[in-house]
Amino acid sequence: MIIGTAVNGLALVAPALAGRAAFGMFGYVGARAPLRDTEAAVHAAATVEPITVNGKRVLTYRWGDGPRPVLLIHGWQSRASRFAALIPRLRALGYTPISFDAPGNGGSGGRFTNAFEYVEAIKQIQHRHGPFEAIIAHSFGAICAFLALRDGVRAGRLVTISGVADFEQMADGFIRLARLSPRVKAALTARTASLFGPEPWQRLSGTHRPEQIDLPILAIHDEGDRVVDPGHAARITEAYGAQARRIGTTGLGHHRILADPAVLDAALNFLTEPSTQAA
Repeated sequence: MIIGTAVNGLALVAPALAGRAAFGMFGYVGARAPLRDTEAAVHAAATVEPITVNGKRVLTYRWGDGPRPVLLIHGWQSRASRFAALIPRLRALGYTPISFDAPGNGGSGGRFTNAFEYVEAIKQIQHRHGPFEAIIAHSFGAICAFLALRDGVRAGRLVTISGVADFEQMADGFIRLARLSPRVKAALTARTASLFGPEPWQRLSGTHRPEQIDLPILAIHDEGDRVVDPGHAARITEAYGAQARRIGTTGLGHHRILADPAVLDAALNFLTEPSTQAA
């Protein structure tokens, strides 16, 4: 990668500038995920309510107006409509599904984003609609869910699907993909710490300070996931002990798992079962 080679060279003479460049690369969302034909009807049925996050116009979506909101958080380079198979089933159970296209994703503005922008959107949605009955998060959205819960967002339960738990492992994957040097990773870490505080990879991980999150957690992950290693689900259950449990699937990968009927059944059963069982 030509850009990666240039940033590697820059790190030798100007580490701070290399850190800024790597941070920009890390936060670049890339091509927008398209709206699929199978999602169009559900997507069109939503009430759209724009908000502003870090100067970017962010679209939020609400299906219904009942008092039991469930927040759906999509992953990186994705969109709210990816939950199309789940939304009608939540409504049938009396929940009000709410989601958003993060900056740089779907119909929202911008080209770059980060976990803290996700959290800001989540906070604004909670301010408008109240505490969530539950949060269901896919992939990168899981990291953002944990971060939001530690930052005061309230929810009754959390379901992660193909969820990221270890942020540094995700950063390392980006470093490898972009062919960046260890010197650039150090510069990227320093840049991230200057913006968001010390030890950013640890603080951004879903397993950080588990004692601050007191709610039942279900981690669903496919054993053949090639995007997010299924070991992330094991880290979640290890960190949260008795309040978390894990379900493994096979043959669904990272994306198809969101529409699998058995996976949706498991998530909805978890949301509706008595609290003593969920815990």
